[in-house]
Amino acid sequence: MITNQLKNDIDKLWDEFWTGGITNPLTVIEQISFLMFARLLDIDETRHEKLAGRTGKSPHKNFGPDQQSLRWKNWSNYGNEEMLRHVRDQVFPHLRDLGGKNTTFGEYMKDATCLIQKANLLVSAVTQITLLPLGNSDIKGDLYEHMLKRLSTAGINGQFRTPRHIIRLMVEMLDPKPTEVVGDPACGTAGFLVGTMEYLRQRYSSPELVETFEDGSKGYPGDRLEPYREHIQNGLFHGFDFDVTMLRIAAMNLMLHGVENPDIHYQDTLSKNFPEKFRQQAESGFDVILANPPFKGSLDEEDVHPSLLKKVKTKKTELLFVALIMRMLKNGGRSATIVPDGVLFGSSKAHVALRQHLIDENQLEAVISLPSGVFKPYAGVSTAILIFTKGGQTGDVLFYDVQADGYSLDDKRQEIAESDLPDVLEKFQQRRLASADFSDRTAKAFSISVGDIRNQKYDLSLNRYKESVQGEIVFDSPQEILDRMQVLESEIQAEILTLKGMA
Repeated sequence: MITNQLKNDIDKLWDEFWTGGITNPLTVIEQISFLMFARLLDIDETRHEKLAGRTGKSPHKNFGPDQQSLRWKNWSNYGNEEMLRHVRDQVFPHLRDLGGKNTTFGEYMKDATCLIQKANLLVSAVTQITLLPLGNSDIKGDLYEHMLKRLSTAGINGQFRTPRHIIRLMVEMLDPKPTEVVGDPACGTAGFLVGTMEYLRQRYSSPELVETFEDGSKGYPGDRLEPYREHIQNGLFHGFDFDVTMLRIAAMNLMLHGVENPDIHYQDTLSKNFPEKFRQQAESGFDVILANPPFKGSLDEEDVHPSLLKKVKTKKTELLFVALIMRMLKNGGRSATIVPDGVLFGSSKAHVALRQHLIDENQLEAVISLPSGVFKPYAGVSTAILIFTKGGQTGDVLFYDVQADGYSLDDKRQEIAESDLPDVLEKFQQRRLASADFSDRTAKAFSISVGDIRNQKYDLSLNRYKESVQGEIVFDSPQEILDRMQVLESEIQAEILTLKGMA
């Protein structure tokens, strides 16, 4: 989590953009993101140089031998007018050309333009960004979140940044492989895709090459991913969203994590033209889907693809996205998807039909109930993670009642010691291996048979099945109570007599 000082620094930077004449919130975020990215490229280059020194590879990754003047460390101390000319005429063209003309990054960066017209504003912004701890990926994500809070539109369409520790849990539960195809139908800034890449780097790094940085974070080179390099660069990652700004940030985010050509597109995946434009991805195209789709909002049924309405006739986006994910998965493909609690227990025909399809025609493995404060300060809505596999057969379903996620459940979301998330992963793995007993419904983790779920009209709410511990309450006998009352009465009368004597 970012500190109050870092929040103040971002707020100050934001206010300087406004006073400098850039008042469109999306433009402010874009311009700050471009500058952050320019510095992150330099940080990434420095780390690559250190790794290259140990592996014997070329030290150049983001900047060629003749492009060293484009590195943040070399131009961030220029004078006002010189810096503005250099950034506008040299650095931004480098950003536009970095990904190449036929890459996703190039597609979304081709129009990247420095809109900062005042040299003193640029110098001030560069000074502020130099002080930010951008080398820490968690803090970098939190910085984006804090900027998004300043958007007047933030949260209106149910689009909340998924906390990184929740992403890590979901990725670890699905355990994606470097040979698989991973997607997110509402990818935003590509948090789940980046989380997957970070997970693969960690799993496929030689221990002797893991580096520990000054802030305690570790750098994982992912050297054992080399045999899968072509697939990782061009076929592993797929994302869709209908916010171009978010897609730009997603492209920058993925490139900084070593994915130079992810398949990211501007597309409403619920619409009729999704299967027409992206036939391979729209149906049975993915081994793994990780998603936190928009929670609220309704669509015109005329715009929704008929194959989704055939499964669940509704206008509610949270139901349609679950149906979409089931359609996008290959047989045997698996998903971890965040849904609002209403999906679990809603009584409408559409709610029941969706859950019936999920359970009877697929393998529902787990329902992880999250605390209601996970998405604060955006919203206090209660949510759950659905873990399921397309096809197969549902047997016992694991339920887990997460009561602490490692952060306070108020608007401040400060880090605390208590967290159930490591235990969630452990219990989920034990359930898959059938190496533990989950029959105790009073525990945080317990399993429910598919027959019991069907008998409850496919209700998946944890409270429907969880049992509370009823401890035996022992009352004193009436005579003992009366005796104590008599003693108290005697003490009161004695105190009254004492007070009268003092009058």
